[in-house]
Amino acid sequence: MAAHTKILGIDPGFGRLGYSVISREGNNYIVECLGCLETYNNTAYEKRLLAIGSGIKKIIREQNPDAIALEKIYFTKNQKTAFKVAEARGILIYLAAQNKIPLMEFAPLEVKTAICGYGKADKKQVQAMVKMLLKLETIPKYDDTTDALAITLTAFAYHKIGL
Repeated sequence: MAAHTKILGIDPGFGRLGYSVISREGNNYIVECLGCLETYNNTAYEKRLLAIGSGIKKIIREQNPDAIALEKIYFTKNQKTAFKVAEARGILIYLAAQNKIPLMEFAPLEVKTAICGYGKADKKQVQAMVKMLLKLETIPKYDDTTDALAITLTAFAYHKIGL
């Protein structure tokens, strides 16, 4: 991995999409930006997808990441939500390809294992480890943002691509 690497991690969602950009120099992690893109039920479906794509496109342009890491879709009871998340992921994969940015995808089990050393860790354990690893004063307001931080750290841990 290069001496200075920057990765955009995304917890894909439709109503709420968490993102974070972390750079690493040696063993030091720097949180460059983090947040949550939100879309609302009273907005037309195609405008919600456009907002997701536009938001991530702006982050890519501003942050110029070396790689993008996404969480894979896992089984959900609500198929309607799963389809919407899958369509949002399609936009994210397209943006990675369009910008020629290597893409990594991780299952929730891989994220929990990389962060906590245990694939069945609960949300609180993941949050505590993310806070400790990144030396954060507080855990982000939204779980989606914390999940994005965990996905980004997982990308550094696995570094499946030649950075």
